[in-house]
Amino acid sequence: MEKLNILFEDNHLLVVNKPAGMSVQSNDAGIPCLDELVKKYIKDKFNKPGDVFLGVTHRIDTPVSGAVILVRTSKALARINEAFRNREVKKTYWAVVSGRPERNSATLRHWIRKDHSRNFSKIVPPNTPEAQEAVLDYKLIASTDHHSLLEINLHTGRHHQIRVQLAAMGFPIRGDVKYGARRGNGDGSINLHSRFVSFPHPVSKEMMGVLAPVPNDPLWTQLEALASEASL
Repeated sequence: MEKLNILFEDNHLLVVNKPAGMSVQSNDAGIPCLDELVKKYIKDKFNKPGDVFLGVTHRIDTPVSGAVILVRTSKALARINEAFRNREVKKTYWAVVSGRPERNSATLRHWIRKDHSRNFSKIVPPNTPEAQEAVLDYKLIASTDHHSLLEINLHTGRHHQIRVQLAAMGFPIRGDVKYGARRGNGDGSINLHSRFVSFPHPVSKEMMGVLAPVPNDPLWTQLEALASEASL
């Protein structure tokens, strides 16, 4: 079994640092899935007979890495889902793009429509049928001669939102050929990472904050170090 990178665990939930290339939930494509690995981990650790309950509260795309919240009881699932509906759950992403945006920070606001047949989203005019408004803030936190690291906070949670909005800005995510990157990453990943999640604990109500280390990759490591230096 692939080793899980568990960032937080108690009797009610786990936060796991999902590697790029793994789906969050079971699928028919034969791709390893996070929920099945976590179920096996719980079953083995606690010697549980029968099926293990595991609730998936949210998803990140298969080529994306980072923090995912999973819950171990139906009560915790209901309460985390309610926190999502009430916008009490906050997610911060890091994205690597080629070049450097003209503005160091901005709010991006678009209308997005999902093409279900192609698993693809695109920017459309406002009031287009089936379109949804998508809003995010980005901030430049590090750069090299060729790449920039953007910190992104979502105001909405649309299909492929970060990927399509950054592409519309003229800065597709590194490796994301689906949305305009010139070349893919060799491992099929894209340089988008769910860096930080905060949420009220489903039982104690205490606000939790969990940071997910970036993938073990030279570019990620370099940009993370530069971002740390800039924040000092």
